[in-house]
Amino acid sequence: MLPVFRVRPKIPSFHYRCSRSATLPLCRRTFATEASTKLPKKNILRRSLNAAKYTGYVLASSVVGLGVVTAAIFIHDAFTYTERHIDRVPVNPLALHPERGGKKNLPIAKVLVDDEEDEELKKLADKPKLVVIGGGWGAMGILQTLHPGDYHVTVIGAETFTTFTPLLPSAAVGTVQIRSLIEPIRKIIARLHGHFVAGKAVDISMHERLVEVETLSMNGQKEHVYIPYDKLVIAVGSTSSTHGVPGLEHCFQLKTIADAQAIRRRIMDNFEVASLPTTSPEERKRLLSFVVCGGGPTGVETAAEIYDFCQEDIFNYFPKICREEVSIHVIQSREHILNTYSEAISEYAEAKFKRDGVNLITLARVAGVTSDRVIYSSRGPDGKMEQHSIPTNFTLWSTGIAMNPFAKRVTDLLPNQVHKKAIEVDAHLRVKGAPLGDIYAVGDCATIETSLVSHFMEFVQEADKNKDGKIDFDEWEVMVNSIRTKIPMAGDHVNKAREIFELYDTNGDNTLELNELVRLLEDLGNKITSLPATAQVASQQGKYIGKKLNKHARQRRTLQANELPDTPDEAVIGPFRYLHLGSLAYIGNAAVFDFGKYSFMGGLAAMYAWRSIYWNEQVSTRTRALLMIDWIIRGVWGRDLSRL
Repeated sequence: MLPVFRVRPKIPSFHYRCSRSATLPLCRRTFATEASTKLPKKNILRRSLNAAKYTGYVLASSVVGLGVVTAAIFIHDAFTYTERHIDRVPVNPLALHPERGGKKNLPIAKVLVDDEEDEELKKLADKPKLVVIGGGWGAMGILQTLHPGDYHVTVIGAETFTTFTPLLPSAAVGTVQIRSLIEPIRKIIARLHGHFVAGKAVDISMHERLVEVETLSMNGQKEHVYIPYDKLVIAVGSTSSTHGVPGLEHCFQLKTIADAQAIRRRIMDNFEVASLPTTSPEERKRLLSFVVCGGGPTGVETAAEIYDFCQEDIFNYFPKICREEVSIHVIQSREHILNTYSEAISEYAEAKFKRDGVNLITLARVAGVTSDRVIYSSRGPDGKMEQHSIPTNFTLWSTGIAMNPFAKRVTDLLPNQVHKKAIEVDAHLRVKGAPLGDIYAVGDCATIETSLVSHFMEFVQEADKNKDGKIDFDEWEVMVNSIRTKIPMAGDHVNKAREIFELYDTNGDNTLELNELVRLLEDLGNKITSLPATAQVASQQGKYIGKKLNKHARQRRTLQANELPDTPDEAVIGPFRYLHLGSLAYIGNAAVFDFGKYSFMGGLAAMYAWRSIYWNEQVSTRTRALLMIDWIIRGVWGRDLSRL
């Protein structure tokens, strides 16, 4: 039998040198050092396998999720192709053959053609008739706030869609598509089972509660019809102010979709003609000169969008000489652009434009516009006015607002309407001089009264308890509360009631005589500034009217059950109070925000914040999706260079 040899495993030599002495930690460190050279390889492999496994899970989940979404879309799409048959739709004979009446003996649409086509509409036929004229921010605020079933709603609009106007400068150069900024009004009012009349309001009979609407037939003939109302909201917006400058027919404006389309066509035409070999250098320079009259948000954003378009698309696909010859000019009558924003924002925007090579011409006034140049005057170094001209084939006019023709007609019918640019309304947005509680006005076409003197007798009768013709301090405090109620915008100006009282108590008898009180109210009224004509103001006013009408509807049911008359607005809801949520503007791959005491400005981060706010303010999920797709397309493939 052969001997058995046991082979002892070879032990690293350093173990023989180890003992329980102080050298033990050194041994352990040596062993750990050798082991550490092997373990990381296993860890890296294990971690790589785990990463691959979880990445596979994520990718598989994404693929499955995408497949589910795609399948759901196709299934939904398949169910939209259905055959629907409609037989014998009930139509009231009065809808097909309306009776005539009113001052002009026109057809009166007391019944609309779709008033009786289903049970829901039949129920609404007997509800108070709410007519909204316009389809802008104010009108959308009302329609999105109203509760279904409370009113028989009719919207009158010259356009069949509502437009997200803040992004019109982007649409003018193809950053976003036109379809991404509009939503059909009929889809918006479907929630309220409302009606839409495509036409233009031209006149009103307040006594008979009739609005005259001008429509177009298929042969292009103008036809007029009366739309009756119980409650009327005027939200027709405004037009651009001319300031008496001649030649504005050669200018573009940027208020509608049609304006953005016309601007886009002109810009593309200018670049295409400038690329032709037969175009002279002088003519090329004129074609590629873009002049913006007005340094407000619209003018600044349009100039910024044109600059971005040239940098990001023209540079890549057109002859380089076109980009070299481009010049952008902004003419501003004030000292700074964006002058309604904080000083820091104005300076930041001006510095950004200076770096980009945009020519800012401040403290200048446009004297005239021709087909091939803009003429403006500015003060020279010697203090004298000098006249200059800029050759151009593109001029945008965006300076101030003027009254809409229908708003002008309303003010002409009311003797106490003295404002030159808008319909004057009270703190409850009721048109002054119109039957109380019947007609409201919101948005750019309206301005809230700021005159305190016009309420002088009301204030005195309410505050002068002892009828001595003088106002002591206690009575003055009563008057201050009344001022805050009637003119909420005056609230900040009467906070220091004691100081104001003592300032105008010129004879020091601790009372205000009537002449002193008149002077005080005049000075306070001059300090109150009107609300700006912005989308934010119009939207808040529309939502306020919507809430007011909702409360009226709830109270009406109770009052009718008890055979009581309707309550006035003051008893239903308080006066309108505007909450400023900030102003923002795009200045070319950068944006600025003005929140009153605070301001924020920056590059791409600010631009994405600007986009996020506008994306969130869209009226529908459809436009949000389209807008996001447009921004992705611009980032990946650039703007569309087609001329449509």
